[in-house]
Amino acid sequence: MFVRIVKMSLHSKYIAEFQAMFEEKKLKIRASEGCELLELYQDKNNPEVFFTYSYWKDESDLERYRNSDFFKATWQQTKGYFNDKPEAWSVNKMVSLT
Repeated sequence: MFVRIVKMSLHSKYIAEFQAMFEEKKLKIRASEGCELLELYQDKNNPEVFFTYSYWKDESDLERYRNSDFFKATWQQTKGYFNDKPEAWSVNKMVSLT
């Protein structure tokens, strides 16, 4: 399993629109083959900054999702909200204490 972290910075005027779009699509994203967890975070000090964390069984699952028509349409819509270039990391989960 690995974690995909995506940092997105949005124009203030699009925050509510982005949140509504995420709410509408989150269950379909989570239902993607190999997606084990999906979370959305908003920075406490800068409300224009959001992070998504998604856990994937393996990289082929994420790539299949990223190559889907659903993802391409969603990402195209999301890109219109950005005020800065997004950043993304794929990381191996090393330790988790609950």
